[in-house]
Amino acid sequence: MRRLFPVTDQTCDRKDARTEDRTPDRAHDRTDDRAEGAHGTDSAPGVGGAAGAAGRAWGLDELADAYAYPGGGAPWLRANMVSTLDGAAQHDGRSQPISNDTDMRIFGTLRGLADVVIVGAQTVRQEGYRPTRAREAFAARRAAAGQTAAPAVAVVSAGLDLDFTLPLFTAPLAPTLVVTGAAAPADRMAEARKAGAVVVIAGEGAAVAPERVAPALAERGLTRLLTEGGPRLLGQFVAAGVLDELCLTISPMLTAGDAQRIAGGPSVSVPEKFVLTSVLEEAGFLFTRYRRT
Repeated sequence: MRRLFPVTDQTCDRKDARTEDRTPDRAHDRTDDRAEGAHGTDSAPGVGGAAGAAGRAWGLDELADAYAYPGGGAPWLRANMVSTLDGAAQHDGRSQPISNDTDMRIFGTLRGLADVVIVGAQTVRQEGYRPTRAREAFAARRAAAGQTAAPAVAVVSAGLDLDFTLPLFTAPLAPTLVVTGAAAPADRMAEARKAGAVVVIAGEGAAVAPERVAPALAERGLTRLLTEGGPRLLGQFVAAGVLDELCLTISPMLTAGDAQRIAGGPSVSVPEKFVLTSVLEEAGFLFTRYRRT
């Protein structure tokens, strides 16, 4: 792993970082929380399980420092996505084939820093979302920040067409939140509460107003916000102009086809400019961070 931007003493160039192919054969998706820590462990010797181009591996603490949320206490909405060189956010319906081990470790680190992970209902149904897990590697950091042992999951849904018998709702470390509109089906809201979920209202109609999600969660003390999509939900946040930061992994792959982009839905009338704040590199993968100007 090497830092390309901003320039530091970790910015260097070694042949092994340019030529070594460390992409593993993984059987799970990027959204599967087995991804937290390499293959679910916290004791791996470093990023990607091998020394990076800077001469040594990056540990989880270094990654956590590199991706720390800004201070101040105001809600901060961060998205984490992966894309190929030709703009595909998935291959054969899954993000795993375009990811790699380091991307998975960063994925787990971002979860380890967040108060809450925000996902769309369709992503929950497709990916079989499970409760996030407490990880020892982040325990002290989370305790010092006054966070729960693991981030909560907030599911954004208008119709609440969700299976409330899943462990995501019945057995989370932190209660799962269901973010919906005031006019959502009352019987489904009752089912959610019966399952142990917390219903959060963020809109006057049945649909959720994207601009109200962050304030509604912040009222519950959840200000370090992470959305993992899907593309439709991310597109709604982009269109509403409420996304503060995008952590985008650029995968050195080409897929062609008609795969989804990282954000979908109607286009914005005027493109919003983001500024590049950080670029890390390993094995040809670029791990970028952009913030709203």
